[in-house]
Amino acid sequence: MSTATIAKPKAQQPGKGGRRFSLPVLLLIIAGALILTSVVRLITGADGITSTGQMSTALRAAVPIGLAGLGGLWAERAGVVNIGLEGMMILGTWFGAWAGYQWGPWTGVVFGIVGGCLGALLHAIATVTFNVNHIVSGVAINILALGTTRYLSKFTFANTEQGSAKQSPPIDSLGTFDIPGLSSWLDTLNEKHWFLISDIAGLIGGLITDLSPLTVIAVALVPATWWILWRTAFGLRLRSCGENPVAAESLGVNVYKYKYIAVIISGGFAGLGGAFLSIVASNVYLDGQTGGRGYIGLASMIFGNWMPGGLALGAGLFGYTDSLNLRGGATNVHALILLLGFLLVAGCAYLVWKKRYVPAGITAAVAAVMFVWYATTDQVPTQLVGASPYIVTLLVLSLSAQHLRMPKADGLPYRKGQGK
Repeated sequence: MSTATIAKPKAQQPGKGGRRFSLPVLLLIIAGALILTSVVRLITGADGITSTGQMSTALRAAVPIGLAGLGGLWAERAGVVNIGLEGMMILGTWFGAWAGYQWGPWTGVVFGIVGGCLGALLHAIATVTFNVNHIVSGVAINILALGTTRYLSKFTFANTEQGSAKQSPPIDSLGTFDIPGLSSWLDTLNEKHWFLISDIAGLIGGLITDLSPLTVIAVALVPATWWILWRTAFGLRLRSCGENPVAAESLGVNVYKYKYIAVIISGGFAGLGGAFLSIVASNVYLDGQTGGRGYIGLASMIFGNWMPGGLALGAGLFGYTDSLNLRGGATNVHALILLLGFLLVAGCAYLVWKKRYVPAGITAAVAAVMFVWYATTDQVPTQLVGASPYIVTLLVLSLSAQHLRMPKADGLPYRKGQGK
């Protein structure tokens, strides 16, 4: 029997956890967010929050988070929870840097992917073959990767002229490029600080300015993932393993094989994200370089409801927040408080429209706190600036948790032939 007969998951009914927006509604939401951001820029004078440089930095910060999220998406769509993304990213940073400074950056990219795949292979053996708890295995991978890379650094980087036990020698750049004419024109338009127009110019300009070739590849992997998983027979079989592996096996799908493939691809994405950090973002390996981005990538996948498009939006949000403390620091994060207040007011209005008065009241109270906080302070503590990406991660997940729908068999134990 053909695997094409595998039943697809039933679509969520409106109001029961689904949150699919039509294209016009989605565009309206994006336009509203842009208008609010422009208003905040005018009120606060924090022109940096929509500058071309800010958006370019945000894209660079979002790429490793998005790649880790894509890794989590592949694994969990096949039914394997991959908490080990952080460890696989660590392996990607180390292997990418180790090969990159010796044989060139593109070789480093390949080795970074291989490093992530090695960590994923261990996770697949533990969870798929030996049925180890997925969370326990993932945490073990993270600890193992951290210890292994620190140990290896003492025997590799520490013996080089420009390296140390915690840092690799510099790696050659992959190079960057702009779109001739358009990038400079948008940057000029952004510097005029016109309402909305300059903000849109900054957003678009940041996406096409100072681009690394690896950034373009990473962005292209998002639609490629969607097409493979939702438009091919291979993707249907893989997703069936995460929804109902017993039914998939009864239709001739080798569940173990697809789980292994998905987890190894997952590690490759995470390793590529790690290689991006050490080769593109900083052109050097540093101990602790991932900074929890594997976990934030997992959070962006959950925020995106296990879908590539939503994942990309989540990675962009977290990348933008992360970039605020890299450019402008306390000033930009202080302006973010006001923006969050306006967004919460909009959320409150939506909840009132849905007649959900208790959540609306709580949201209104939090919005009031944000406005008072902004009005009574001129800047935010330095510690809060550094923690802002993680705070936004927790806030977004807590607000969106009720709308999530994970694959039905995600993280559940499975043995071959158990349905017989």
